[in-house]
Amino acid sequence: MFSLAYRMMGDTYEASDVAQDAFITAYRKLGTYRGGNFRSWLLRICTNLCYDAMRREKRRPTISMDELAPSPEEDAPLPDPSMTPEQIAERREMERAVQACISALSPDQRVVLVLSDIEGFDYQSIADQLDTALGTVKSRLSRARASIRECLQSVGELLPAQFRL
Repeated sequence: MFSLAYRMMGDTYEASDVAQDAFITAYRKLGTYRGGNFRSWLLRICTNLCYDAMRREKRRPTISMDELAPSPEEDAPLPDPSMTPEQIAERREMERAVQACISALSPDQRVVLVLSDIEGFDYQSIADQLDTALGTVKSRLSRARASIRECLQSVGELLPAQFRL
């Protein structure tokens, strides 16, 4: 759930809050669970809370004091010791570029992309989770992938050679 929330929100702290709220909401609403895929039910709760948080953010934009100050990458995982410092820096820069491209997508495209390409759900289960038609899921995913591809062309020098045009 944190992974989905992070990809939707783009911020670690907001994603933590949303994931925690999703677990609390799921616990409180456990009586309304009607069977089926429990993971899909939990992720749907998380997705709805992400949408709510994004709507709140749009109505009342804020700037975090932490964003204003330069921050060390405390939350970054330990790098692979076999990688050179240059490779580590390039990898982190690429991860930031990919996250920025995902964050630039519309919420509908973002949730479909995250559920499909990051969480690994098939098209039908995504359609069931989002209560949309299968064709809608496919078209949103296709548009999202095209947008990501176009966005990443601006940082083409960071892409591995097999993905460069």
